[in-house]
Amino acid sequence: MSGFAWIVDADGAHARRVERDMALAHAAGFVWIHFASNVGDVQRWLREQAGLDAFIVDALTAAETRPRAEKIADGAFVNLRGRSDEELDASDVLASIRIWAVKGRVVTVSRKRLVVLPRVEEQVAAGELRDPGDLIAALATAITEDLDPVVADLGDGLDECEQKLSAHQVFELRRAVTRMRSEAINYRRFLSPQRAALERLAALPGDWLGEDDRSHLSAAADRAARMAEEVEAIRERAALMHEALTDLRAEQLDQRSLVIAMVAMVFLPLTFLTGLYGMNVKGLPYAEEPWAFDAIAGACASRCSHRRRSSRARAVTASLRQNQRHLGFATHYA
Repeated sequence: MSGFAWIVDADGAHARRVERDMALAHAAGFVWIHFASNVGDVQRWLREQAGLDAFIVDALTAAETRPRAEKIADGAFVNLRGRSDEELDASDVLASIRIWAVKGRVVTVSRKRLVVLPRVEEQVAAGELRDPGDLIAALATAITEDLDPVVADLGDGLDECEQKLSAHQVFELRRAVTRMRSEAINYRRFLSPQRAALERLAALPGDWLGEDDRSHLSAAADRAARMAEEVEAIRERAALMHEALTDLRAEQLDQRSLVIAMVAMVFLPLTFLTGLYGMNVKGLPYAEEPWAFDAIAGACASRCSHRRRSSRARAVTASLRQNQRHLGFATHYA
């Protein structure tokens, strides 16, 4: 059951890191308790030591979560998503941090360590965060600032792929574009609801959220909205580029098919001639007659001429039917 706890004096002048049990007993102005796991020991501690209701404990330790914010009694439950320096599932590119905040106390739980947590701890240690509103606003701001360059890098990578678009790099570009599109879709899954959660949090009633905290939350929500729009644009651009790469690949296949057809046009007559002169006719009727070879060659020529005339006749018939159909339409509408 790893984690940490911080207590900040009522005047905000002093902040120190202590044991979790000491943090609950300390009459501080602000207490922040964090757990880096959601196993059974954490659930038991939250129920028995922290005295939280069962539904709040379930929300803090749930296995599957999405960004949201809602008011519960005198506090608020917030779920945000941010980058982690630990290995994540392929479908979950962002780790969750669950927050329960009331006046004077914040409890956070995360299964994976968030990249921004050390930065927020430094702010607490420096005395910059003095109440729950400051802490939540700092977490939201740090998470959005950390995600911003990642989303920007996705857009820049797609720009480079668009500049390199050519028939010679179709397969490499398709792999890169598919990866970027997949990442954009995964980020979009969390950025859109996170924007809504931050907007809702900024509008929640409660005296533990100051006007400056609400302003910071609104700014974080605006940045999350911009990132959500950016990943949506990346997803659409990646889809269009994938179609362009598919067209380039189809053109390559057409060109190669044309080359194969030209080679076949050259070698098929030669193959026919070699087959004709290399026939093993021993034992066939009239094989010894001097006119037999001329008869076979004449039959082949006659068959070829007949097929050509038949193809030409079918083409003329189809053209006549098409003209009659167009004439019938014109007469009908006239």
